[in-house]
Amino acid sequence: MDFTKFFFSTTLLIFYMIFNLADGGKLLVVPVDGSHWLSMCPVVEKLTQHGHEVVVVMPESSLTMGGSEKYTVYTFSIPYTKQEISELFQQLSKEHFIMTPYFPWIAIEMLESLKPIFKMYYKVCESLLLNEELIQKLRDEKFDVIFTDPVLLCGVILAEHLDLPNVNFLRGLPCAYDYDSAQCETPLSYVPRVFSKSSDKMTFIERMNNLMVRFLEPYYCRVIYFHWVRLATEFLKKDVTPVQLFSRSSIWLLRYDFVFEYPKPIMPNMVFIGGINCELQKSLPKVRTTFVCTLLA
Repeated sequence: MDFTKFFFSTTLLIFYMIFNLADGGKLLVVPVDGSHWLSMCPVVEKLTQHGHEVVVVMPESSLTMGGSEKYTVYTFSIPYTKQEISELFQQLSKEHFIMTPYFPWIAIEMLESLKPIFKMYYKVCESLLLNEELIQKLRDEKFDVIFTDPVLLCGVILAEHLDLPNVNFLRGLPCAYDYDSAQCETPLSYVPRVFSKSSDKMTFIERMNNLMVRFLEPYYCRVIYFHWVRLATEFLKKDVTPVQLFSRSSIWLLRYDFVFEYPKPIMPNMVFIGGINCELQKSLPKVRTTFVCTLLA
């Protein structure tokens, strides 16, 4: 099976159910920089080819995002240069491969290594939401839906503010917020938590470890989302929690591949669209036959 074609066809089918294909829909895309955008960008480009009007909001300085003839781009200034963003990601890459594999130390080390990236993403989100001129422009555009990577809340906060349905495109969320907000069960007996390093076939000890990870999640997830929740509360002028923001999501497009994932419950608005998790592969260069024959000789 060609998983790339399967991925695109499944994703587009979901959007066809949301919009009238003949007229097309008007999408506001709120992406996340880095590999997250490399996965989302091909979907955005395909949507424009099928008659949808797409506007992407992105920072002026970015690691992977840029302009395109296929969709409209609205930019906003941020207090980082592309070089500074690149250095932050390079440092994270170095630290990621020397982490201990054991819980709870892996969670502690990962949180520490992610702090500079979280701070940068927070400043990017703050720069977007506090840009009153751009927010008013987005409000006047009268979009049909927001297509976003929800891992850092910015898109779902904006969807709440603009009172728009949001379609989430993601690989997963910390603390299983995607499943909790969708009111989907995640049985601890065979659904491993993040950082547990277990499979769906767990021994009794591994299940106890899975339970311990679940009990500790509220504490370290509060640290992860503290600044975003505070920003959301100030921007929306009401108290909110991550689960409340995620629970308004219309569709969850989960970049899991059912072939490689363990079995677990899903809700009707949660769809597996595995097949791509980064930039599309390129064809290998062709080798001249005469050269190959020379080598064999």
